Amino acid sequence: MTRSNSIGHLRIRRIGWLAALGTCIALYTLLHVKVNAVHAEVIRAEREIVRLEEQNMLLETEFLTRSNQVQLSAWNRVDFGFEAPRAEQFIENPVQLASFGMPRRADAPAPIRLAKMTAGEDVPDFPQLTSPLTGEPVDERVLAGDEPSETRLAVALATGTLRVPIVSASDIAGGTAVAVAEAAVR
Repeated sequence: MTRSNSIGHLRIRRIGWLAALGTCIALYTLLHVKVNAVHAEVIRAEREIVRLEEQNMLLETEFLTRSNQVQLSAWNRVDFGFEAPRAEQFIENPVQLASFGMPRRADAPAPIRLAKMTAGEDVPDFPQLTSPLTGEPVDERVLAGDEPSETRLAVALATGTLRVPIVSASDIAGGTAVAVAEAAVR
């Protein structure tokens, strides 16, 4: 074979391979599009199935409710004799409601009463603060801030029952305030 003939033969072979590769890519693309279309159709069908199942469940619930209403109506007529309330049976105010009440029996427990304090009444003094560490009362000058800064106390009120952890300013810087506060909360 001549050199130009073998080069032409290689070109034809290369073009054949490229054509085969192009055909495979085109067929793969068509197949991929078809698979995606079928997948979308399956998803649509599944959504429709779920929608129909929900509608079926709603209809079953409505059917059971209506059949229970018929049964309750039959029991009401035959066994209980209940009637729908009339307009004159509705209560207009709490006094009318209270008129239906009965006096308390002698063996009834005492009623629960709630206390309410208004601003005009005598308000009791705030209890004196005591140190949870020493149990001694806290000096009012310390709470007011009249003491020098190194002897001032940090006061934090906890929610719930009255708990007042009291620590010095130097303990706050040293990190022992956290342990004292945790101990006071327990």
